[in-house]
Amino acid sequence: MSDERWVFGYGSLMWRPGFAFAERAAATLHGRRRAFCIYSVHHRGTYARPGLVLGLAPGGSTRGMAYRIADRDWEEVYAYLLEREQPTETYLEARREVRLADGRRVEALVFLSDIHHPQWAGRLSLERQAELIAGATGLSGRNVDYLRDLVEHLREEGVRDRCMETLLGLVQARELVAS
Repeated sequence: MSDERWVFGYGSLMWRPGFAFAERAAATLHGRRRAFCIYSVHHRGTYARPGLVLGLAPGGSTRGMAYRIADRDWEEVYAYLLEREQPTETYLEARREVRLADGRRVEALVFLSDIHHPQWAGRLSLERQAELIAGATGLSGRNVDYLRDLVEHLREEGVRDRCMETLLGLVQARELVAS
């Protein structure tokens, strides 16, 4: 592995990184899975009506995007990521090996779900996830829009996440009934 600086994104960082990067590449992280496992009380919900946001929960693997950051941009990018990803410190900052689509292995900054944080939702059934996501809204908008964006962008990248697609169908069905 090189001493380059990389960042791994598995949710909105995939399609809306919000920072300067020198290279973008499809990547896979082993040992963690993409999951709606964190109660959202800011971006996609409130304390009174929490939603759910993605985290990297233990187990499985996750296809996402890796971004190589130029040395001159690192401090600014790192500060931005801390502000964006850590409003309630629900993630643990870590460095993990990811495999890029071209076979290279690089060490990347990742934000892992903190299973000891009060906002850790754990492994919820798809029905419970749909119940929490449907109707939840926070500072960044409706929770269902976050899920819809995820599914659409994963498809654009050639990733079929059947769990997320099923969850979106459940949430949309709940929102139809509610309207």
